Amino acid sequence: MKKTLEHIINKIEPISLDEMDAVSLMKRTDTKFVIHEKDLTLLLENIQNQYKILEINENRVLTYSSLYFDTPSKKFYNDHHNKKVNRAKVRMRKYVESNLCFLEIKQKDGKGKTKKTRITIDDFETELSNNSLEFIQNTMQSKLDLEPIIWNAFNRITLVNKTMKERLTIDLNLSFKIKDSLKNYHNLVIIELKQERFNRNSPVVQQLKLKHINPYKLSKYCIGMISIYDDLKYNRFKQKLIKINKLIA
Repeated sequence: MKKTLEHIINKIEPISLDEMDAVSLMKRTDTKFVIHEKDLTLLLENIQNQYKILEINENRVLTYSSLYFDTPSKKFYNDHHNKKVNRAKVRMRKYVESNLCFLEIKQKDGKGKTKKTRITIDDFETELSNNSLEFIQNTMQSKLDLEPIIWNAFNRITLVNKTMKERLTIDLNLSFKIKDSLKNYHNLVIIELKQERFNRNSPVVQQLKLKHINPYKLSKYCIGMISIYDDLKYNRFKQKLIKINKLIA
């Protein structure tokens, strides 16, 4: 990490995981932006007084590891690619510094709202346990043949607005892998604003607007899938991949 970025991060007022529960926003509107890592320090410097930063065991840049599941026909990926309004993702996510692991289901409805449902698990399961299968079936109201489809890892900075009900996640050092296939996205930063409804008065939205950076719909899962699998239909995401590669070149 660049020293200047670390310096800015350490200046932001901390917030604990327990304190952050008030802004959990399990049902929310997500708005994403993409920037080059070189622009992150200045952005954080400009908004640092409006936010607190999540700190766990004295760590402010946290490590996340995820394992996504899909059907053999890659239903979840294809639903997203084919613009299906009601769609879902199933993943296991480990929050490394806090040593917590969850089985999570993210469901998007026709109004653009995202609902996240999760249960605690001991660790990653490449073979889904009966408890996990039951949770997935009850949550999704259907029985699916699921298998591990892609691993994902990244570092995350989480900010909580001091006055507005919003959280901000900043993901960097993104990588994907399955078996011997690996793809890294160096220099790419994905910013995700989580609110009850999109509010343009958010400090980060205002700062990005000054740089002519607009909201950009992007799925880390889908970008990872087309980076690892060469047999997927991806015409809907082709321009997104071109934009990302151009941004981080």
